[in-house]
Amino acid sequence: MKKLSGHTKPYAVLGHPIGHTLSPVMHNASMESLGLDAIYLAFDVHPDRLISVLASMRDMGFGGVNLTVPLKEIAFQHLTDLDESARIMGAVNTVSFHDENMRGHNTDGYGFVQAVNEAFGPSIKQEHLFVLGTGGAGRAVALTCAGQGAASLTLSDLDLDRCERVADEIRRVAPALPVSIVTGSDATQAARTADIIIQSTPVGMKKDDPSLLPPEAFRTGQKVYDLIYMYPETALLKIARDRGAQVANGLGMLLHQGARAFTIWTGLEPDTEAMRQALEHAVYGHA
Repeated sequence: MKKLSGHTKPYAVLGHPIGHTLSPVMHNASMESLGLDAIYLAFDVHPDRLISVLASMRDMGFGGVNLTVPLKEIAFQHLTDLDESARIMGAVNTVSFHDENMRGHNTDGYGFVQAVNEAFGPSIKQEHLFVLGTGGAGRAVALTCAGQGAASLTLSDLDLDRCERVADEIRRVAPALPVSIVTGSDATQAARTADIIIQSTPVGMKKDDPSLLPPEAFRTGQKVYDLIYMYPETALLKIARDRGAQVANGLGMLLHQGARAFTIWTGLEPDTEAMRQALEHAVYGHA
């Protein structure tokens, strides 16, 4: 068992809810491997209390904090010191503390690119992408793909206003990039013609969640990435795999965004292999 003392440096992830998170699994594995006197915890924090809780954590000596849904946009709106990564993404998933200051960062885009390249090989530049879901994570993914040289982006979301806002943002940062919005049966056809499908809604976080796309949306030769990471395979990934697509869950993105956050907090390189093994053991039952 890990030995704790009055010198142990705490880190944490905050969300609402937070019970699904595997961040403590991977970060504690890396901290133990590196011999750090530190511990990484998880706390459920209501959005209305986020900023006051962050200030308290800073005052209590926390080494750093990760944020997950629905806190990323709230932190972006209220923190006054934002790293360029957070300004580009319009969301904060990592907070670092420096004396009296709290600085917001975003490592989601970096984590996504590393994970997709790891799963499929260099796969974004000049590819036609379909992004399902334009909330915090989907928005970060879409903006990242625009910056990585995608050939085109098609967005789909039940919240059309949100979808339009993200499309407008993409047009501002990449005015030459073709961006379109689709719904219903048009979404199925757009997904089928895409090179890469990215599922970035919360659907799939429950084991019995159905696929948001029908079998006709997938085909052989496609690459399908689902940001959901707590199960080996979501219903969407199973259907896509059965239709001949290459598939990957969000475990790689969790790993690489977390590794980047660790370096921001500590200035050290994490033990990514220890992190990966801990995550794979938690999800797949093996290291």
